[in-house]
Amino acid sequence: MAVAALAADAARKLFLQTPLSFSSVRPRNFPHFRSFASLRPRRPNVFSPTVAAAAGGSSKSTAKKKSKSIPEKVDSESLKRRTRSVKEFDEEAALRFGGTTSHIPVMLGEVLEVFTSIPLRSFVDCTLGGAGHSCSMIQAHPEMQVYVGIDVDPVAHEKGQAMINSLLHDDLGGPISNLKAYTFVKNFSNIHHVINEIDNNLLIKGVDGIMMDLGMSSMQVNNAERGFSVLNDGPLDMRMNPKASLTAEDILNTWPEVELGRILRDYGEESNWYTLQNKIVKARLTGGLHSTRQLVNLIQNTSSRTRGGRQGWIKTATRVFQALRIAVNDELNTLESSLKSCFNCLGHGGRLAVISFHSLEDRIVKKTFLNIIESSSINKDDDEEERCLDSREIDGNNKEEEEGWIKQRVRGINGEILTKRPITPTEEEEKLNRRSRSAKLRVIQKF
Repeated sequence: MAVAALAADAARKLFLQTPLSFSSVRPRNFPHFRSFASLRPRRPNVFSPTVAAAAGGSSKSTAKKKSKSIPEKVDSESLKRRTRSVKEFDEEAALRFGGTTSHIPVMLGEVLEVFTSIPLRSFVDCTLGGAGHSCSMIQAHPEMQVYVGIDVDPVAHEKGQAMINSLLHDDLGGPISNLKAYTFVKNFSNIHHVINEIDNNLLIKGVDGIMMDLGMSSMQVNNAERGFSVLNDGPLDMRMNPKASLTAEDILNTWPEVELGRILRDYGEESNWYTLQNKIVKARLTGGLHSTRQLVNLIQNTSSRTRGGRQGWIKTATRVFQALRIAVNDELNTLESSLKSCFNCLGHGGRLAVISFHSLEDRIVKKTFLNIIESSSINKDDDEEERCLDSREIDGNNKEEEEGWIKQRVRGINGEILTKRPITPTEEEEKLNRRSRSAKLRVIQKF
């Protein structure tokens, strides 16, 4: 019996050690026959840390190898989502056209590059601001004949207009002496009427280039009286157009509770919106909120129990101020229609460049661009990949003329998006100008 037991045990070990392959004996005349491979005895997982240790290997080294492969995938995915500019940052030019370190035009080199390859006889800056982008564009394109600057903020318009006039006077008699420059204190949603007022033929022919810089300028943020600053005390104003009637103070003290919560949640993307909503409504019982300092104090008291310390409440305050600013100026509702108006004002081959600074704006720009080129059916990344074409495939016969900053395009019927993924600032620019970190540049071209 003992001998028989030993023989059986030896046979069992031999069976387990012998590789099993039944593919060669699979019956051909039985279509429903299941492969013997499914009956193969389970073998130990050689990648298991336990088995590796038992075999004399190191389970820690195996774990390290596995953990190293994960970050590589994450990094590659993040790089796909973020297309950082590869253009060398020109700090001198940024400071020169910005005037001061407190006002620096964002992604100046990238914007110039967008319009380098096309003749820019006419150009419209829908957000004039300090005229940093406009001045650099005028100098870079001596062929420009008509320039239009628009800004809804009269203070920004005055400073921008002074910069343009100074540039033209300094270069009087030079290659841009024949340039006709116009500036208007209007919202960029009125671009069609503005161009028609200048020259109806220009509207019919179409503009060569249009730009929109959707971020607030540093001079607006740094002026406490405007109410945009989280760190400086001032009135709860936040109007881009001082002649508008609605202010942030009106919203905080008079708007219905539900509407107040909605803008904190939707426009500010604030997770703690419900608590803030209740705190603000409760503050109305003791006189309401009438200054940015009072609002910041309320946010600090609400955020004191959460992690993050000073940075925690500053981030919350930034989101709340963003929500109020968007609501006061009706920014998101105006943006979509304005993008379509700008595209309609372009001539054949004309380009529209837009810089956005938060996800709500960028999302609207992306979706509106897709709708404009009649690609509104694209809702998923997989579908977008199918519609997206590598620039080399589109211009395969003109590789010498291909623009290096264009990586992938999305082609439609009326035009094409030249930035499938938005371009973001260089690391050098982000170090010089912290407010540029969230900037995203998207470009569309009209057929």
